[in-house]
Amino acid sequence: MTPPAPAQDWINRVWCEDALAGLARIPDGAVDLILTDPPYNLGKDYGNASDQQTVADYLRWTEQWIDAALPKLKANGSLYIFTTWRFSPEIFVMLKQRMAMMNEIIWDRRVPSMGGSVRSFSSVHDTIGFFVKRKDYYFDLDAVRIAYDAATKKARSRSIFVGAKWLEVGYNPKDLWSVSRLHKEHPERADHPTQKPLEIIERMVKASCPPGGVVLDLFMGSGTTALAAKRCGRDFVGFELNSDYCAIIEQRLAAQEQEQEQDAAVPAPAKKKTASKPAVKKPAARKTRRAAVPEDAAV
Repeated sequence: MTPPAPAQDWINRVWCEDALAGLARIPDGAVDLILTDPPYNLGKDYGNASDQQTVADYLRWTEQWIDAALPKLKANGSLYIFTTWRFSPEIFVMLKQRMAMMNEIIWDRRVPSMGGSVRSFSSVHDTIGFFVKRKDYYFDLDAVRIAYDAATKKARSRSIFVGAKWLEVGYNPKDLWSVSRLHKEHPERADHPTQKPLEIIERMVKASCPPGGVVLDLFMGSGTTALAAKRCGRDFVGFELNSDYCAIIEQRLAAQEQEQEQDAAVPAPAKKKTASKPAVKKPAARKTRRAAVPEDAAV
């Protein structure tokens, strides 16, 4: 078993090792949010056989890492897990025996309407489970509200809506998230077959991890969870078995840090000072004498 790392040495690190072995590095009750995207067991090539197990072995392994990870979570912590409809029923039952389920979120990947199966309906979504340890879990809805468009605000302009907070701050994102998958030409795309968009991961981080909190990802992949955490002012810790993906993560983190440093170094545009113009005294209004109007005249 891996010995626990010295205090705080485990934070903001991606450990290039098996999560089941490396979790011993993290103290119990130290993580605010577990956000992870494990292999779906659909036969993809991640440089190892992690996605090519028998159904029984896959479910046994899933239960094993769940039991190893949950003690790391704080009492008011949460968990998000990406999965596929093929295994979500079994995995959700495992988690419901240990936590309270708050949502089944459907991620609509916006797959183009072409190709697909001819013997069933085309699968165009991923399933996400949102679980919590107890009722007083951390959740910041205002951080992830979606602004209403101008047309909606105009339609709600009647007096009964004036001052309504929900109209000003935006609406709840609901449990159907329509966010395009990352195409090969997308600037955010890294060399990973199942990379998730930053938009989705940041929504989870902002909603379910307090500022300065810690996000744990057991299967880092391309490192999107780490990038999202740093962009949102949170810390992270994660594991990734594939050394090539570990290198990609380090490159992405370094590039993001460099970009943030460059942005911070750019001074804010100075406001141009304009010479104050002397006040111009308006001419007094001319008084005109109106002719008397007889009281019985039509006006």
